Amino acid sequence: MTQQQVRPAERDETPDELAVEHRGGPTPLWRSRNFLLLLSGQSVAELGSRISSVAVPLLAASVLHASVFQISLLTFLAWLPYLFFSLPAGILADRFDQRRLMIGCDLGRMVLMGSLPVAAMAWDLHLWYLYTVVGLSGVLTVLFKVAYQAQLPRLVDPDQLVDGNAKLVMSQDTAELVGPTLSGLLIGLIGAGKTFFTNATAFLISALTLWLIREEPRPKGAEGQEPEKAEEKLPLRVETLEGIAFLRRQPILRMILACTTTSNFFVMASSSIEVTFLLRELDAASWMVGLVFSISAVGGLVIGAFTNRISRRIGTARVIWVATAVPGPFYLLMPLAPSGAWGILLYGLGLAAFSANAVLYNVAATSYQQRITPTRMMGRVNAAFLWICYGVIPLGALTGGLLGSQLGLRPAMWICVLGTWSAALWVVFSPLRRMRDLPPDSAAEESGGEEADAMDSVPA
Repeated sequence: MTQQQVRPAERDETPDELAVEHRGGPTPLWRSRNFLLLLSGQSVAELGSRISSVAVPLLAASVLHASVFQISLLTFLAWLPYLFFSLPAGILADRFDQRRLMIGCDLGRMVLMGSLPVAAMAWDLHLWYLYTVVGLSGVLTVLFKVAYQAQLPRLVDPDQLVDGNAKLVMSQDTAELVGPTLSGLLIGLIGAGKTFFTNATAFLISALTLWLIREEPRPKGAEGQEPEKAEEKLPLRVETLEGIAFLRRQPILRMILACTTTSNFFVMASSSIEVTFLLRELDAASWMVGLVFSISAVGGLVIGAFTNRISRRIGTARVIWVATAVPGPFYLLMPLAPSGAWGILLYGLGLAAFSANAVLYNVAATSYQQRITPTRMMGRVNAAFLWICYGVIPLGALTGGLLGSQLGLRPAMWICVLGTWSAALWVVFSPLRRMRDLPPDSAAEESGGEEADAMDSVPA
């Protein structure tokens, strides 16, 4: 029995759920107050993050005159907290109010980012201080991300997860379209340091929209049963590893995790030298660097608008490996790009191909993970997934910096893009290739989810 089929007498219902009963379907996302607050807040926060993603390396390269390796350390420090704090963050997200944790993280990041222009105006800004701010912001981002991924399933109907994730990803791509160009313009107008006031303001707006969300639907058990009671607290070590144990029992998720991890490693290796590559190999001005990232966002934005339609036509399982394999040849445009405006355009097109891949792949993979994960352990499963696939990111960033320093920027970029494309092998040569659609959530909710049996029931 689906959640919509449970009669009102069987459990307490929120106003949004009663509307589902009356109309015979879920409330449209564009009319859901809570979803719109989440979407608008994260859109603004993503815009601020995209501004800082260009401003931080530009600040280090142009103002602090950092070397290639020193600039790559910024990416390393931003992502290193995923390796050390993801699993503890999962426990916190499951034990405490997730929305309040997210608000606290937003306010903390606001203070940290706002301190950069203050430090630049009060005294000389040093590289060590930039490293400190980036590292501490990374810790707060880990906790925010773990809690954030558990929010959408509480705010929308399970059948709306793909659409909801697609809209959130589209907001990210819109921010990527506008943010880098805006960052380049702001840096040119007011300087790299003062640009971070914009980033701090974005986190404040995100915290405000999260605070305005009135209530979250109560978690519901499988098959329309009563909401799950608070589970007995396990020893900390056991609880920490419970998310990893769940992933080990999921054959499909294991292949998705391997693909995501490989891709993240090489993508971050290229990202750690990307701005330096554009500045020193392609002779791009600071505003052109922002324009490149804006061009790349177009691919994700266009695909994001049709994600639901594409997934239904291709199949929710098939779209995962198609999205990772097909755009690969376009990645080669990045290391092939010559110096000058034409090369900058080619580099942007290569990034746009990857952006399109990321939208289709991430929406399908994230939606499936959210559907099969029991509500009571959503934070720990998200944390375990992020611990592995984001934990390699600082290693990838460090590798990119070392490759760029030892082999040169262009050879390093070749290694990175070929490695990114190779991630598709995990899902191309997996059971997903024989399937059209992923198994339903009911295949895994009760037992922790042996998917192997479910795979045979979903024909290609």
